[in-house]
Amino acid sequence: MQTGNKIISLVLLLVPMFLLSSCSFTQKPEDIAVDSAAFERPRNDSIARRFQEPDPQGAVVAQSAMKLSEEYSKLTQEAALLRQQNEDLIAKNRQLNEQVVFLDARLQQAQKELSEANGLLIEMRVELNNWKADILGFREEMRNAETAQLETLLRILKVLGGQVTTESAKAEVTSTVGSAVASANKPDQP
Repeated sequence: MQTGNKIISLVLLLVPMFLLSSCSFTQKPEDIAVDSAAFERPRNDSIARRFQEPDPQGAVVAQSAMKLSEEYSKLTQEAALLRQQNEDLIAKNRQLNEQVVFLDARLQQAQKELSEANGLLIEMRVELNNWKADILGFREEMRNAETAQLETLLRILKVLGGQVTTESAKAEVTSTVGSAVASANKPDQP
């Protein structure tokens, strides 16, 4: 620890001495040589005359400058108009894109609902066909049951001693079955 302090104090003493010794050497202004030839440039007469003499083509140049200035102003206005049209088209495009997104969502929803409705319609059609088959089958069963009932009644009449002719029996069965069918087709009356 003490050796570190000694080294630090030694360095602190030597640094100012080194700095003071280096400042003693200075350059004299005589040593710097200035080359005056470097400052002298050859004169170009056309450059000097350009600013002194009027140019005979100056009027033509001024006219062309005016013409170019007018064209520039026209083109600037045209560019501003085109820029405005571009901004309007960009806004309209953005609005149309938003509308497309909205309508696409509605289309997907409508397609989903349509597919569900088609499925429901197919299911209802199947059920309707099954119901029709059941009802028509039930009608046939009712006809068969009524025919069997009439035949039984004819047998009972024969057993009891009634005279039934086959022609009258067929007419009775036909009229009875016809009236039964007609009554089945009529709606219930209150």
